[in-house]
Amino acid sequence: MGKQVALYQINDVKKHYPIKSGLLKRTKKAVRAVNGITLDIQENETLGVVGESGCGKSTLGRIILGLEPLTEGELIFKGENITHYRSSQLKPLKRQMQMIFQDPYASLDPRQKIGPAIEEGLIIHTSLNAQERKQKVIELMQEVGLQPSHYSRYPHEFSGGQRQRIGIARALALNPSFIVCDEAVSALDVSVQAQVINLLKRLQQDYRLTYLFISHDLGVVKHISDRVLVMYLGNMVELASVKDLYSNPRHPYTNALLSAIPRPTVAKERVKIKLQGEIPSPANPPSGCPFHTRCPLAQSVCSDQKPEWRNIGGDHFAACHFA
Repeated sequence: MGKQVALYQINDVKKHYPIKSGLLKRTKKAVRAVNGITLDIQENETLGVVGESGCGKSTLGRIILGLEPLTEGELIFKGENITHYRSSQLKPLKRQMQMIFQDPYASLDPRQKIGPAIEEGLIIHTSLNAQERKQKVIELMQEVGLQPSHYSRYPHEFSGGQRQRIGIARALALNPSFIVCDEAVSALDVSVQAQVINLLKRLQQDYRLTYLFISHDLGVVKHISDRVLVMYLGNMVELASVKDLYSNPRHPYTNALLSAIPRPTVAKERVKIKLQGEIPSPANPPSGCPFHTRCPLAQSVCSDQKPEWRNIGGDHFAACHFA
């Protein structure tokens, strides 16, 4: 994609949840949900984030949007360090950063008609009058494939795909530059997934949007992303362009994930890799490489020494002793 301006910089971000026990409720250990993420998200790109459930990808998305305080690290949005901003300081930035949620029904109030639901952000963040707000909402609804007549309907009257379009319209209402899509299509049928992905791609071009696209489905991620970050147990394990990652995965965990895609998006000769054992607890991660307890290529150095995050060629990065 050529060199672009970094819209968002994430520097060594960590999120640890304390585990307290005993009569005095002292902190004994912590769940390391996100354990040192450093990223530059480029303007007008889609960065996919993938990994098994519990790897910390959704927590990372909430941290980036300021919905979750970080434990350590630094957040820089459009050159502005927002790490320690208070809620009042973040409010002007909220309209530039939005989220599309996983469950399009749970994210909508079942007692509220969808027109007013989309309009809420406009009431809080703009000075538009009621008629101007309604007109803006109707335009947004049409932009995402809904009809003006839907304005006064309730969420239960729509299909899953239509409800996700409502969520997309709500995210677009304040003309954001950055949107976190947290498993935005995982609850939809495959055919509807394709429609929503095509809609997101069109809107990205029309509005020059930047996406952080979080998913556990590497097949979906391939169709929408420019680059892909693979996470495991709160750690970064591989980052590369879609082309490089899918044609030449360099980390054993990435290779295992790709081998499990049940679609013709992966080379037919790829042998399915079945990982042994359970994912370790983020409250008690293994020493050395966090993946070594399940890695088919693990050596003694893997349990003794954590691999460095390094460039292994071009813009391809990995954290593996043997990458």
